[in-house]
Amino acid sequence: MDKIETKLKGDHKMCRNNIRAIHDAFDVIGGKWKISIISCLSFNAMRFSELLKEVEGISGKMLSRELKELETNQLINREVLSTHPITVRYTLTDYGKTVQPLTQTIAKWGLNHRKKIIG
Repeated sequence: MDKIETKLKGDHKMCRNNIRAIHDAFDVIGGKWKISIISCLSFNAMRFSELLKEVEGISGKMLSRELKELETNQLINREVLSTHPITVRYTLTDYGKTVQPLTQTIAKWGLNHRKKIIG
């Protein structure tokens, strides 16, 4: 095997590993709503009703489902406060905060894309 063929096989393996990692990431944060929820919680803690208002277009049922999945993947904390009536507050975990650079990069790209396409 010559050097070029060896390098191509190595690149192929790196490409495959990158694709696998991207699929893993999208399994956790993919879909229409999770990045929006994470982005909102990047600014401050929010109650369910606040998230429902802030994430435009999401239904209560879908928000509940997405929050449970984000909690299962240890990206958010669900804190039940002993108020009357009971209040539930959501925050990013330290692990969830590691997604913030990604949401900021996506937002920046989206703004640039909007300018490029719309003007």
